[in-house]
Amino acid sequence: MALRELSSLEKYLGLKKPNKYSTQGDKKVPVLQNNNGPPLVGLATIACHLVKEAKRPELLGDTAEGRALVQQWLEYRVTKLVNYSKEDIKAVLKDLDLYLQDKVYLAGNQFTVADALMYYGLHPLIVDLAVQEKEQFMNVARWFDHIQHYPSVRHHLPPVVVLRNRIYTSRHH
Repeated sequence: MALRELSSLEKYLGLKKPNKYSTQGDKKVPVLQNNNGPPLVGLATIACHLVKEAKRPELLGDTAEGRALVQQWLEYRVTKLVNYSKEDIKAVLKDLDLYLQDKVYLAGNQFTVADALMYYGLHPLIVDLAVQEKEQFMNVARWFDHIQHYPSVRHHLPPVVVLRNRIYTSRHH
């Protein structure tokens, strides 16, 4: 899953030359063989490297607090969205829903690499949820829909319908 996310991130960032990745260990931790030095290990580490390679430092946060929040959410993505059960996912979505109650983005007032990686990590999970299940997490649904419509983020991923269009009868007016 992490290798697909890194590939999606590369496409979003507009990196022309795709990198070669491998995995290590039974948890399939991504590894990027760096021509200039030792290999880079881990989803968050590689993601930050790709952002720097694309010369898009604003995606790492524009203040010290913003950068810390980006790192926090990258760590959350790496630790919470791996080897999960249906109950684990419900707990993650509940936590995320509560956090997003009064926020548009995960880390501050602008789109960051944390939003991109959480979107890529959640995409296969959100696709599998029924509309009724998605409606239980309105703030996540709102955030997810916003991110999937953010320019160049979705690329090859199918769009996900996150909320039903409600049709009201005339007596509701």
